Amino acid sequence: MTDLTHLNAQGEAQMVDIAGKLATSRTAVAQAEVSMLPSIVSTLSQLPKGDALACARIAGIMAAKKTAELIPLCHPLLLSKIDIQFELDATLGKVLIRALCKVEGSTGVEMEALTAVSVAALTLHDMAKAADPAIEINKIHLIEKIGGKSGHWIRTESSGK
Repeated sequence: MTDLTHLNAQGEAQMVDIAGKLATSRTAVAQAEVSMLPSIVSTLSQLPKGDALACARIAGIMAAKKTAELIPLCHPLLLSKIDIQFELDATLGKVLIRALCKVEGSTGVEMEALTAVSVAALTLHDMAKAADPAIEINKIHLIEKIGGKSGHWIRTESSGK
């Protein structure tokens, strides 16, 4: 089993010491899936509350920037890029959300990308819940990470659960 870096020898929560780690370019891509009525997917930019995709994009960006305030042991990062993209499938009633986060730093940006897609998905839920209260948010996961000690990692069929 891999050591859990956020626990000390006594099993207590701790913030990882990143002092002395080299600042390198680091990137993470995360994804979430939102399922809703197919008729709602095709009208997300025209909901009574406004353009749900634009609102969710801004919410995801804001969330990535506030990750250290939301996740107790995350380090505050000076993010150099946050990109939120949506892939709509009105036939299946699905919206795929992807967030890419980049930093030049001593620790990774996985939590920022995961937070971005999570909050973007929650925002879509909020924007469309009046039209479809059964919206589901599923499959929030890391797709890829680049940089740092562990190098380049890409999710494969065998790495997914």
